[in-house]
Amino acid sequence: MSFSTQDYLTPPPHHVAVIMDGNGRWAKERGLPRLAGHRAGTENIRSVARCLAERGVEFLTLYAFSTENWGRPDAEVRGLIEILEGVIEQEAKILHGDNVRLNHLGRLDRLSWKLQRSIKDAVHLTQSNTGLTLSVAFDYGGRDEILTAVRSLLKDGIPSDEVDGAVFNRYLYTSCLPDPDLIIRTAGEMRLSNFLLWQSAYSEYYSAPVLWPDFNEHQVVIALESYCRRHRRFGGLHSGDQQ
Repeated sequence: MSFSTQDYLTPPPHHVAVIMDGNGRWAKERGLPRLAGHRAGTENIRSVARCLAERGVEFLTLYAFSTENWGRPDAEVRGLIEILEGVIEQEAKILHGDNVRLNHLGRLDRLSWKLQRSIKDAVHLTQSNTGLTLSVAFDYGGRDEILTAVRSLLKDGIPSDEVDGAVFNRYLYTSCLPDPDLIIRTAGEMRLSNFLLWQSAYSEYYSAPVLWPDFNEHQVVIALESYCRRHRRFGGLHSGDQQ
């Protein structure tokens, strides 16, 4: 599906972040177990990444598993971990062939040794790629990230009068990424859910009405066009707003 930015107010986003919501509901609507929805959601990542890369997006960040998701039923958590363990090596090779650079955001210490090794191997395999940077936020929480950064600043003895936004950014998981221009949440939901709290201060938001496994190329284009029709003010005013 074509995507033209002619006559739009804002150029396409460089960095898109997605809260992938609705996998469980997608499965329930089809009479399937919740984990079937999570598998379908995982299978949708590659096609969405390609759609966005083809339309000029340079960075894509996906919210896959939050620090609060450990509170879900044990069987579902185990199943999610097993799904990731089962697909990460295969998907990393495919994404590597697409020149995608993989990045992990979040904690690693609570994951199994096997999964930690697989994540590190995937990041290492793709680190020299020059295409889309795909960051997967797994065992990630915005508040946890901020607290971790503060603890690290204190541990390093950084004087308080030297702490500004640039210094603080260096202590975040996202230190190698620009702030997201556009944050998309699927399934019609409108919550932040503890995602990129510091980084999203001036992000634009878009709520997609479809469940994540159904978020296809058509939905990608609708989200991008919605973004491009907006004025981004960053707290200021455009000349036309002052008249």
